[in-house]
Amino acid sequence: MAIALYPGTFDPVTYGHLDVLTRASRLFDRVIIAVASGNSAKSTLFTPEERLQMVLENLEAFDNVTVELFDGLLVEHAREKGATVLVRGLRVVSDFEYEFQMAQMNRHLDASLETIFLMPSQKYFFTSSQLIKQVHRYGGQETGLVPENVRLALKERSGNTGE
Repeated sequence: MAIALYPGTFDPVTYGHLDVLTRASRLFDRVIIAVASGNSAKSTLFTPEERLQMVLENLEAFDNVTVELFDGLLVEHAREKGATVLVRGLRVVSDFEYEFQMAQMNRHLDASLETIFLMPSQKYFFTSSQLIKQVHRYGGQETGLVPENVRLALKERSGNTGE
């Protein structure tokens, strides 16, 4: 059974993330979404539990995908779960340098763990969780870029109608 781990902060989950997940779910028997719960250099808007719940609420269409929180070294978590592949999304060329470094470090730590890069649909290339949060913070419209549960959570968190 080919098990892939799709790690990230998912703060918040976007349609770009779900597009990459759709692609990964067709390639692997099982995909585990690993929501980073701590030790991230990124500051998050939502708690780990809120991020996990937002992802979970968007998995109805997937029968081979699970979601869980993880903390610590990614390669250790992959070993614990029996994953042999890490799934990473690439949107634009600027993502590549960071992702390439991470893939090389993970390979150094565990040579049996492969990293694959999947690109989302062209309509999501410009979408990132960080941009979604910035647009929403200043009253912009993020409809069509995030699932409805995420749009509502952003609205509730900021008190901004986003409309």
